[in-house]
Amino acid sequence: MTGAALTLGLHGVNGEEMKILKGDTAADLGVELNAWISIDTTGKVTIMNHRAEMGQGAYQTVPQMIAEELEVDLDKVDIVFGIGNEKKYGNQITGGSSTVRSAYKHLLRMGASAREMLIEAAAKKWNVARESCYAENGNVIHKSSNKKFHYGELVEAASKLQPPADIVLKKTEDYKILRKPVPRQDTPLKTNGSAIFGLDKKLPGMLYAVIERNPRFIGKVKSFDDTATRKMPGVKHVFTVKVNVFSSTREGVAVVADSYWNALQGRKTLKVEWDDTGFEHHSTEQLYAAMNESLKSKEGISYRTKGNVTAALSKATKKVEAVYETPYESHSCMEPLNCVADVKADSAEIWGPIQAPGWIQDDLEKVLGIPKDKIIVNMTFLGGGFGRKAFFDYTQEAAFISKEIKGPVQVIWTREDDTLLGPFRPGMVYKCSGGLNEGGRISGYKFTMAGQNMDHQWPGASKDSYNGSTTEGFLESYFDSIPHFSFSDLPLDSPIPVMWWRSVYSSTNGFAYESFMDELAAAAGKDPLEFRRQHLGEERYHLLINKLEEVSGWKNRKKNEGLPAEASTKEGVPTEASAKVGVPAEASAKVGYGVAITECFSSIVGEVVKVSKKPDGKVKIDKVWAVMDCGWYVNPDIIKAQVEGSIIMALGAATKHATHFKDGKAVEKNFDTYKMIRINETPEIEVHVMDNDEKAGGVGEPGLPPFTPALTNAIFDLTGKRIRTLPFNLEEV
Repeated sequence: MTGAALTLGLHGVNGEEMKILKGDTAADLGVELNAWISIDTTGKVTIMNHRAEMGQGAYQTVPQMIAEELEVDLDKVDIVFGIGNEKKYGNQITGGSSTVRSAYKHLLRMGASAREMLIEAAAKKWNVARESCYAENGNVIHKSSNKKFHYGELVEAASKLQPPADIVLKKTEDYKILRKPVPRQDTPLKTNGSAIFGLDKKLPGMLYAVIERNPRFIGKVKSFDDTATRKMPGVKHVFTVKVNVFSSTREGVAVVADSYWNALQGRKTLKVEWDDTGFEHHSTEQLYAAMNESLKSKEGISYRTKGNVTAALSKATKKVEAVYETPYESHSCMEPLNCVADVKADSAEIWGPIQAPGWIQDDLEKVLGIPKDKIIVNMTFLGGGFGRKAFFDYTQEAAFISKEIKGPVQVIWTREDDTLLGPFRPGMVYKCSGGLNEGGRISGYKFTMAGQNMDHQWPGASKDSYNGSTTEGFLESYFDSIPHFSFSDLPLDSPIPVMWWRSVYSSTNGFAYESFMDELAAAAGKDPLEFRRQHLGEERYHLLINKLEEVSGWKNRKKNEGLPAEASTKEGVPTEASAKVGVPAEASAKVGYGVAITECFSSIVGEVVKVSKKPDGKVKIDKVWAVMDCGWYVNPDIIKAQVEGSIIMALGAATKHATHFKDGKAVEKNFDTYKMIRINETPEIEVHVMDNDEKAGGVGEPGLPPFTPALTNAIFDLTGKRIRTLPFNLEEV
């Protein structure tokens, strides 16, 4: 393309310094180029999006960053997905809320470099000073004469120039499309049906496969009877399939047919006998009994300590202890797992909803024996991911079946397959001990978590290693203000596969951390938000608290309901403050407010939840206020949508659904038992984004962890009841 276009890309992966190179320069040097931008002679701009789009907005935000500095209208830009190629694009894992924060400075420089080269090319054509020209809306304009060239007229000349060594990026106040609620480019595609998801991919001669998998995760196929199956219409093949799930093997029987329906009907007639010997068939009760027992009898694997927490707790004026439990959860993406594979003798190609194309290539290189550069992974749109589609069991299945039948195949998981087989978010139990000094400040804090360590499942993993996510969700500034602390974990060994779930361990840690912080505030007799402020030294946290107080009306929360600000009640007994002002106990329990603040993936989020009692005495959620501080950001509408989605997902995990196990198998099969939040159960949500110049943080995940503790803290404020075990039924509080 270099002869007919201006093509710029980044070169430098695996820790190398990122350099901006032209396409022809990269060719001369024999290096791979991250082809982010290409402008052809018609002025058409093509921008490569190297990350997966699963609803979080990467399809929009990557081009929006480049287009801002390039001075082009997003409506005139073609956006294409890059294939899996770590040599070109570096890390392409869409997870950990990393898309913007990992690359935004490079992408801004990329757009600015192309712009400056086009301006320089125009200035030379006009024989004027470069400073007398500027770029706007895909054109270079001469200030005094108002003459203009569109970018397409300049690409040939610009392609002969070198990218500028120094680039001055725009100031925030000069942004035209960044930090603006620009409509998402993928919305029309998803509403008119032209967006290509994994299930939309079709290849000539492609067959369809479903798999009857062992419901006990690592059991074996003892035997199967496919006599009736092979007589079903359209069924072509029936055979066993084995895939790697971490360091274990999952076995099943594949039914391959000429349509998905025929494959599914064929599977229903299949008779499989399983060998489930050699491993424990856990139940939910056994799992939590083991976790609770370990917290009572063992010391955890130390992760992070400071001072002498044992001595601090023994000398504390007040001591608070609590145990919290969180459940196993399914990912339940609206789009079930699917994958198309076409494996040949010396090459393979994959299409599907994939969060980590490089990991897929690495995995298939090992199991197929095909060189990585001969394995092509094509990313489609994802109908939700939440971490599940960063795994590679479903792509491995498709590859093995394609290799066996010597042709292309699409493997589709049913909703029941997805809900029953995981991997799941791990259930956890937390033991918290805290001490307060005479001034009501935290003098010691001891935290031990018990549950499965995701890292312990991989081949060759040391089972003695600590959980590196033990403090995930805890505010960084607390580590400075708390003089004595200890964080440790007690790993649980189980055949149940567990993995990343939206916000990973923050989703469970946050409930324990911020519920316990509220319990400490109550023991200190202090306002919960003010108590947090006293333990947060950095101004950034204080500014977020100020904003949270402002938008939620926190300081006047009781006055707003016709009650004195200091009036509240616990278990129907007036506090000293409410008694002084003569407020009856029953009057001071009309509303409850709860707050929580968590930090993960370099972003801080504070949330306030307001609850009240319905006429029948049941609790209802009236409103949620959320304040997101993700530092430098792209599109406030996308941020608000992600926080709203996170809150709804957290609400479901707190009050609706959980995965239970009986006899080594998951109990819940579909949405009739693994219930989702309905639209009429969704509270009003108000989201605010902090404006600052801090480094970019994540957006897709950090809005989830603070909601549940803010909700349960609000319920305590209303009813005096502490909720320490999830999920709970809001109708029964």
